[in-house]
Amino acid sequence: MSRLVDLGDCRIACTVSGSGPALLLMHGAEGDHRMFDALASHLATDFSVIAYDQRDCGGTKNPDRPSSLRELALDAVGLLDALGQARAHVYGSSFGGRLAQALAHHAPQRVETLVLGNTWALPESLAERNAEAVSGIQRLRGQLPESSEALAEYMFTREFLAANPQWKLIFRDVQPQTERTQRRQQAVGECPALFPADLRMPVLVITSDQDRVVPSALSLEMAHDIPGAQSIVLTGIAHASPIEAPALIARHLRDFCILSNRREVRP
Repeated sequence: MSRLVDLGDCRIACTVSGSGPALLLMHGAEGDHRMFDALASHLATDFSVIAYDQRDCGGTKNPDRPSSLRELALDAVGLLDALGQARAHVYGSSFGGRLAQALAHHAPQRVETLVLGNTWALPESLAERNAEAVSGIQRLRGQLPESSEALAEYMFTREFLAANPQWKLIFRDVQPQTERTQRRQQAVGECPALFPADLRMPVLVITSDQDRVVPSALSLEMAHDIPGAQSIVLTGIAHASPIEAPALIARHLRDFCILSNRREVRP
């Protein structure tokens, strides 16, 4: 069931489903918590799944000013506090993976395990590391709604879109030039000097061999720099892996988070 959680200067829209240890889901730059609907249904038997809208996204209400990654990370801490959760497993996809990293740096004591999906290291600029894709996405955003199907092809494989044509229209109603979306892009573009090598909780990096937005090489570079991190490359899956392959992502999350509870945390 959806609810609004008051964090002082903003009201966070979120859903909580299932029972068990807390699992916090962080959505990407273009989405909101609804991108995790299918994934959450696969995980609710094992976790208390918390999916929420970041500032300037979905149903969350916040002041009309830009937000930093640190502020977004502290929102996640405040949300966990409001829900009575001292610690949580954390999964972030795309920009959500960058936010998950920021949370792990700023409040490591709140992160049980960290799963980073289709994302890249915080100090790295995606516009520099994958300039062709970023410029292509920006060009298509400026042509919405006519370009919605072409933009969807950056996020999903063509095979998935052919079998699930409703996702071709996921960007149809996006308004790319509102004050809200412009503020959002400032947060998305931030590259703080917070380094993967400083992460100390159990970390799993999940990437996809068909990801045109964040090529798997970028995610694997990040995994290499995190002490003891594990990595998985999904085959035949594109950037929006929680939507394209929710059962598979759920299995990897379940296996990693539950097994990590039985291991010692690295010093």
